[in-house]
Amino acid sequence: MAEDTIHIANPGIEPLQSSRLTGDATEADIESIRRRTSVYVYEAPVRIWHWTNALAIVVLIATGFMIGSPPPSMQIGEATHQFLFGYIRFVHFAAGMIMTVGFFGRIYWAFVGNHHAKQLFYVPVWKKAWWREMFHELKWYAFIEKTPKKYVGHNPLAQIAMFFFMTIGITFMIVTGWALYAEGAGQGSFADTVAGWVLGLVGNSMVLHTLHHIGMWFIVIFMIIHIYAAIREDIMSRQSMVSTMISGHRTFKDDKID
Repeated sequence: MAEDTIHIANPGIEPLQSSRLTGDATEADIESIRRRTSVYVYEAPVRIWHWTNALAIVVLIATGFMIGSPPPSMQIGEATHQFLFGYIRFVHFAAGMIMTVGFFGRIYWAFVGNHHAKQLFYVPVWKKAWWREMFHELKWYAFIEKTPKKYVGHNPLAQIAMFFFMTIGITFMIVTGWALYAEGAGQGSFADTVAGWVLGLVGNSMVLHTLHHIGMWFIVIFMIIHIYAAIREDIMSRQSMVSTMISGHRTFKDDKID
């Protein structure tokens, strides 16, 4: 099949009347529709996890920052007269537990979902093609390469970022967070049984708090880069990004095959 017809279903056959554009559609509009293709890539559980996890992270960052560095405005009265910080801690712990349950659900879906659901949990560093494409993406993001490649799932640079900042990063934050929670829950509690050993491994509570706080800033940096890259790709590349994590469909905007 010729390259110029690879994205045209049944080339040479006129489309059904019901599939034609109406209203003020021009021939150029019709031709544009013929060049656009869509692939269902992110299943509903992946998309639900993505947005739930994003909301949990925002809540955790806001409350965690106030727990670690309370602003002067928080000193609104004696602790015996108000429970504001207690509520902040409760929201932080609740968001952390939602993140924990969601992350285990995401791990489960990596086994039962489609191929793209697994990308979050591995980086194929053993593949030469992956390295070539990663360097291509580095040049594309640095405005050296003029043309981006098409990817149904994550591109190699996004995949390695998601693996280190999400898979490893969230695991680190969950483990250290539960270890800190175990201090208040007490010896013999579920939190202590699950993650109490981390405190003994680190040495003392202050070091563990510091590591958890530093981990928060790494997540903040990742979120800024992630949002920038997603919006940049939606504008500059030949495929959808932001809408893909809403609808699940990756839409390609031309008929080039690479």
